[in-house]
Amino acid sequence: MKDIISNLLLQAAQTLVSDTSQLSIMLERPKSAEHGDFACNLAMMLAKPLRQNPRAIAEQLVAALPPSEVIAKVEIAGAGFINFYLADTTKQLIVKQILEAGSQFGHNSTGEGEKVQVEFVSANPTGPLHVGHGRGAAVGDCLARLLAANGWDVTREFYYNDAGAQIDNLTKSVLARAQGLATDDPSFPENGYHGEYIADIAKAYLAKETVSADDIEVTASGDLANTESIRNFSVAYLRHEQDLDLRAFQIQFDVFSLESALYSSGKVEETVQALIESGKTYESEDALWLKTTDYDDDKDRVMRKKEGGYTYFVPDVTYHLEKWNRGFTKVINEQGADHHSTITRVRAGLQALDVGIPEGWPNYVLHQMVTVMRGGEEVKLSKRAGSYVTLRDLIEEVGCDATRFFLAARRADSQLIFDIDLARAQTNDNPVYYIQYAHARICSVLSQWGGDVAQLASRDLSALSAPSEATLMQKLSEFPEVVKNAANELAPHMVANYLKECASDLHSYYNDTKFLVDDEATKLARMALISATQQVLKNGLDLLGLSAPSKM
Repeated sequence: MKDIISNLLLQAAQTLVSDTSQLSIMLERPKSAEHGDFACNLAMMLAKPLRQNPRAIAEQLVAALPPSEVIAKVEIAGAGFINFYLADTTKQLIVKQILEAGSQFGHNSTGEGEKVQVEFVSANPTGPLHVGHGRGAAVGDCLARLLAANGWDVTREFYYNDAGAQIDNLTKSVLARAQGLATDDPSFPENGYHGEYIADIAKAYLAKETVSADDIEVTASGDLANTESIRNFSVAYLRHEQDLDLRAFQIQFDVFSLESALYSSGKVEETVQALIESGKTYESEDALWLKTTDYDDDKDRVMRKKEGGYTYFVPDVTYHLEKWNRGFTKVINEQGADHHSTITRVRAGLQALDVGIPEGWPNYVLHQMVTVMRGGEEVKLSKRAGSYVTLRDLIEEVGCDATRFFLAARRADSQLIFDIDLARAQTNDNPVYYIQYAHARICSVLSQWGGDVAQLASRDLSALSAPSEATLMQKLSEFPEVVKNAANELAPHMVANYLKECASDLHSYYNDTKFLVDDEATKLARMALISATQQVLKNGLDLLGLSAPSKM
């Protein structure tokens, strides 16, 4: 519809200006239906080049508009806005389109099948997933769903940081518990992990249990002198635990990558050597430095420390080089805000390699911290984790749907307060309940009707003329644009906001309307409208990874 109206305006503009090739016509949806279905500020844009009053230009544009059956009327508002009111038959077309498209309504081919990799969660295998990982999981999975709905060939990837000091501390912690040390013992590792899960790992190790995670299976030797065995078993044990958390959260990955594999395969050394050969490194103070200031960093960064070993961003550069070599021209990393400092370094390393990777690659979506509240007080501790609230805690408290929605429903770069009491409430104040209840209400009406929903797309919809019906149809027509914009802006919260608005329009319509009326044409038209609304709600809930219950 935007294309149709834009073309009409372009034809009208050609009567006022000789060259319209550079003219950008922007159409917006007014917040109030009283101001029409679409509004355009073209007259304001032409005011300066034409040296005329915008309202006078608007009058000329409206007079020059070609006739169209899709438009009922056009009005000029304010300083020169042009408001378009669609004909009833035009508005009603959206119902037919939704019912015919079904689960594909809102999908498009913007991505044209191009490969995109979304990396998210990527937690260190040192403990259960915390609520921050949960937010990353919810946002990352929603991003993957949105990109797929927009025609991208999506790969979901989890990167395990299974090397370095944190894994050393994990190994020492498990060894200490296996030796019978309590976490408050003076001999317990200073930087060790204190959660109950460490004792569970130690017990399983001594029992020589076998654990599986993704493509590996590790059997504990039970030998406390074999720290390599303790390390391998502990990492595999926690990877398995995290797999269970993600499964409970309805999250699946296509690829799991290991930091340790980048070292064992020699790829980290190859990357370092390539950077040295590029002339973008230098030795100073017994350390190897990368000239990141050549790429807008505030200072150069150490790659190899004086005591030996690489800093954490070096394997990250290697890993992203691997992504590029796998053919991912678009990569999105969903990570916590504490990764902000690594962005410039990773991009600098990739640019220094000079292998054709474009500037600004990869893309990052960084989420802020989550504060969990219950009874008006912050919840800080989990008995199992020892020092933080786990994702599993939330899922067990409020369920998967509410957890996913609350973690994805705000802009990722805004801090989030997760109110457990609100997430559990079965009231209209709980947005998850409010949206799912709208879907369930429709299912109830359709069930009472008992007719063939598949036949509704061909029904006469001319009876849909009430203001509440026009409002609901306009909201339904916005869904494809919301899906497209949410993917372009990497902003799944836009879908959550849309669903709340759509549910609100449905509830208002439901409360004011009788559906199972005697007049057959009116009844079938209303059945078609609510069936279309049900489909859009279901499609939107699916993009967020939520269920669409038929009863509540």
